[in-house]
Amino acid sequence: MTDDRPHLAVIGAGPAGLAATVAAAAHGVHVTLIDSAARAGGQFYRQPAAELNAGRPQALHHQWRTWERLKDALAHHVEAGHVRLLTDHHVWLVERRLNQWLNQRAGDADRNAFTVHALLGPEQETPAEVRADAVLLATGGYEKVLPFPGWTVPGVLTAGGAQAMLKGTLAVSGRTAVVAGTGPLLLPVATGLAAAGVEVAALVESADPKAFVRRTRALAAQPGKVAEGAQYAAQLLRHRVRLLTRHTVVAAHGDERLEAVTVATLDTDGRVRPGTERRIACDTLAVGHGMLPHTDLAETLGCRLDGIDVQVDDEQRTDVPGVWAAGETTGIGGAALSLAEGHIAGRSAAARLNGTEPDPRTWAPAAKSRTKLREFFAALDTVYAPPARWTDLVTDDTVVCRCEEVTGGAVREAVDGLGAGDIRTVKLLTRAGMGWCQGRMCGPAVAGLAGCELTPSRRPFARPVPLGVLARAGEPESEAEPE
Repeated sequence: MTDDRPHLAVIGAGPAGLAATVAAAAHGVHVTLIDSAARAGGQFYRQPAAELNAGRPQALHHQWRTWERLKDALAHHVEAGHVRLLTDHHVWLVERRLNQWLNQRAGDADRNAFTVHALLGPEQETPAEVRADAVLLATGGYEKVLPFPGWTVPGVLTAGGAQAMLKGTLAVSGRTAVVAGTGPLLLPVATGLAAAGVEVAALVESADPKAFVRRTRALAAQPGKVAEGAQYAAQLLRHRVRLLTRHTVVAAHGDERLEAVTVATLDTDGRVRPGTERRIACDTLAVGHGMLPHTDLAETLGCRLDGIDVQVDDEQRTDVPGVWAAGETTGIGGAALSLAEGHIAGRSAAARLNGTEPDPRTWAPAAKSRTKLREFFAALDTVYAPPARWTDLVTDDTVVCRCEEVTGGAVREAVDGLGAGDIRTVKLLTRAGMGWCQGRMCGPAVAGLAGCELTPSRRPFARPVPLGVLARAGEPESEAEPE
């Protein structure tokens, strides 16, 4: 690369990463935007494969005009040479050369202080490296799914997985679906499936509608979000989707394939009311219990966390020099909040890499939006919480860790019989969390059964890495070539 401008590596091409890339590139910074998907957009703006020739992809999306604006701006910067877009790059580590950052003079951007290590393509066996002066983490979040009997039956998938299948492949997993769990994601999933021709037998939401009434002030501060919710409600009515609030899925039934689910009413303490169980025939269950931030890369860089979120300042800087973070890695809050944070982070990074002090007045509207949206989603978090007694549904035979096939009974034995009081000890005693996903899927369930808080698990790498790649890491010829 012969470009003398400061170089920012943005990891993640969802709303936050796109907004940051466009903002930084527009202010004199060379950006490499790195993403694991085949096309930019992230989960929110996930695009169908080009060969599908989708006639109206916007039918599956909200905020389509915003996506078109971002897409066009990205294309402009790529064509102008300000941005290179690296898709199919799965980042497993960001390496920082500490001394270079500590020794640099104020306003003098260090060159190549960071090395981003990635694996290429679907096989994820070929390494690539990107060197940059600073890094912006926009790695998003992932779904939380709590176990219940039958949740491993084919036909049960995550709510986000069902949406990704629909947006990315224009396909659905069955003809009759139940959408269940808790959280605002369930609404677009249910309406999207219904619009695609799936019979959505029920939307099962564990939240209590009265909880929304108690948060009227926070909700009223975001009339756009309220209107969006009303639109979803109207679509549910139009498609005749039955809405069951204060309900939960008790069990999924089927052997080779999902045949039905049993749902039941919850009492005010989050327990299933005996005698309220009802069986709903379906061949698809899309289930989710909220989102968790992706913090693996931030943790390996040494960024401070606030609970399970990456801690950032008003400029979206982490406490590690040269590292910014934006979007759901700093806290779950939806696409609009990610766009605001990404814009601020991109502007801040561009100014500081160019050796100037950022002027917060230049991003004042985004900062105002960020404040209001954070308040809004903090209020929503108190409404959309899994049932307080969800662990009652986990029988001793229920598989909790799917990778290692560890059951609820094994976890309880580790806690009650062997004295485990935290996730790490349960992991050592049962192997829960030692599989391919490294506890990302089962971590919340193990924490709930162990009666402890979910804490981030420090992992050396963000994904499994072949030993041969580790052996060759750092060789100078492996830097990724511009596409």
